[in-house]
Amino acid sequence: MAAFNVNAARAQRLEALGLTWDFEVDGETFSLPTEIPRRSAHTLAELKDNDLDGLLALLMGEEGYQRLCQHEVSVQDIAAILDAYGQDTGLGVGEG
Repeated sequence: MAAFNVNAARAQRLEALGLTWDFEVDGETFSLPTEIPRRSAHTLAELKDNDLDGLLALLMGEEGYQRLCQHEVSVQDIAAILDAYGQDTGLGVGEG
């Protein structure tokens, strides 16, 4: 039996999902990563369940997060974005 090839599995996931998961707000496109590095996962785990700003800043990077902050986005909008993101990528972020 052959060993599980992590690199091949990652390549398949990225081929199926792409490097980023994109969403649009007011005609502007934003991106979240389809894969979260293990080091970032530790930081995610340290965030409080209701820290949407911290979550988005970590996932989007400071530049993307600051662009998003220029828009009127509600808590419900963020919940919908994170729900769709989780469904499409299999990543359960923002769940408390």
